[in-house]
Amino acid sequence: VQLQASGGGLVQAGDSLRLSCAASGRAFSNYAMGWFRQAPGKEREFVAVISWSGISKYYADSVKGRFTISRDNAKNTVYLQMNSLKPEDTAIYYCAADRNSGSLSDYARQYAYWGRGTQVTVSS
Repeated sequence: VQLQASGGGLVQAGDSLRLSCAASGRAFSNYAMGWFRQAPGKEREFVAVISWSGISKYYADSVKGRFTISRDNAKNTVYLQMNSLKPEDTAIYYCAADRNSGSLSDYARQYAYWGRGTQVTVSS
């Protein structure tokens, strides 16, 4: 499966952004989908994951209550709605696909497929 993230940009603290990740190739609904991010000089970190059905979700503590992950299997797309953005949310955001469709893993190596990432910059 090929993944392409989009929707990043430069915003001010407190603003919102919605990231999208479009998938092509094998059946999108076979995969759990995750978002990760990587800030300059830091390791890639887990943000959120959604099961194949969209029913189960799991968030990093740092974004819980501010970010919402969702998916539309008919459109082969997963979303990350980011509200109340903070400067520390600045990073490149990546979407990823886990072949274990029911998994809610926060472990990057669990994910077999990755998109190229989209830059999110939050100014103070």
